Amino acid sequence: MADPTELLAALQPILDHLRRVDPSRADFDAQAREQDLESQFPLDGPELSHVRVLVEAGLEEGWLCPRESGGVRFGRLAKASQATHGFAIDAVDMSGPGPGHTHPKGEIDLCLPLTGQPTFDGRPPGWTLYGPDSWHVPTVSGGRMAILYFLPGGEIRFEPQPAA
Repeated sequence: MADPTELLAALQPILDHLRRVDPSRADFDAQAREQDLESQFPLDGPELSHVRVLVEAGLEEGWLCPRESGGVRFGRLAKASQATHGFAIDAVDMSGPGPGHTHPKGEIDLCLPLTGQPTFDGRPPGWTLYGPDSWHVPTVSGGRMAILYFLPGGEIRFEPQPAA
């Protein structure tokens, strides 16, 4: 049996690394940061293997994603705080599309495969980053995925795509 405190402790090395990643900067290079995270925290490495076990336990036990809307299960693991280096951590369990939203200060996603051969927005499991003021309809295809969203300042706006 796992609990939120144990998952947050397992995420602490990642949070310590993320404090140096500022997706809210206009010159943010998402691709370079994704490569950095993949090398520091590979999906099959010891840290993320442990995180994945805890995420799967949290989903099975119901505490990680206790709410559901439109076929997407979700929850907030942590509010933005000094302990999380200013990141809120949201979790979703999904297959298919979710609600469209804007990332005012960017978004860092850890995408963990659960069933099938899932992709997130056409990308394989692992890290996906979005810069400031980006918008998308998060979509999992080809299976089911658990996603941890690291949101600077906890900022996210659920809304239709803004006019260009």
